[in-house]
Amino acid sequence: MEFSTNSLFLYGVAVVVILFVLAQSMFFLLRAWKRGKELGIETAKLKKTVLSTAVFTIAPAISILIGIVTLSKFLGIPLPWIRMSVIGAITYELPAATSTANALGISLSESIRDPKVYTAIAWVMTLGIMPSIILTPILMKKIQGGVVKIKNKDSKWGDLFMTSMFLGMISAFLGMVFADIRIGIAGWIPIFVMLVSAATMGICGILIKKCNLKWLETYAMSISMVAAMVFAVLITPVLS
Repeated sequence: MEFSTNSLFLYGVAVVVILFVLAQSMFFLLRAWKRGKELGIETAKLKKTVLSTAVFTIAPAISILIGIVTLSKFLGIPLPWIRMSVIGAITYELPAATSTANALGISLSESIRDPKVYTAIAWVMTLGIMPSIILTPILMKKIQGGVVKIKNKDSKWGDLFMTSMFLGMISAFLGMVFADIRIGIAGWIPIFVMLVSAATMGICGILIKKCNLKWLETYAMSISMVAAMVFAVLITPVLS
């Protein structure tokens, strides 16, 4: 029997996992609603809160959809659907899959047909994300406490510390951006895409500050990702 990344069995696993996530979400929604009623919060206010929260999930949903579309080209739909819907992020999933494929000498330009390669990528994705699941509840409180102490002593240093942590996380992916610049103009495509994404984020930042579009804060990252991916789709055939 030929292996397929879009087999009915994998779709079945994906559906079970997604249904569990939806059931869990509904469970906590109902508990939160019940708790709100116990605290005397008006039904109209509860409905407004639920509606506004649902609207604000659109931005993360766009990022998740982008991740699924990106990964589905070589991993099929079920596995990216599971990972991106539960705990995944395209900034982790794609580098993990790419690194594993490169180590195995496999191209990700087409759908994977070897079950061993598919399994290896799935295991690397899963094991690689486990430290964040295990260490977060253990270390998060201490880290937050340290950040609060720094901010209480000097708010500017606290902001600089948080910014440096974010930049440190981002710099971990710069190796992939600059990895192929020696092969010619095609190797500069990731850099051009990064610059477009940064420029889009900068424009969003200006609109937020100058035009007071506070609602844009929630969607700025998704807009930047979409703009960068559209640019990548347009520029890749031209420069490749």
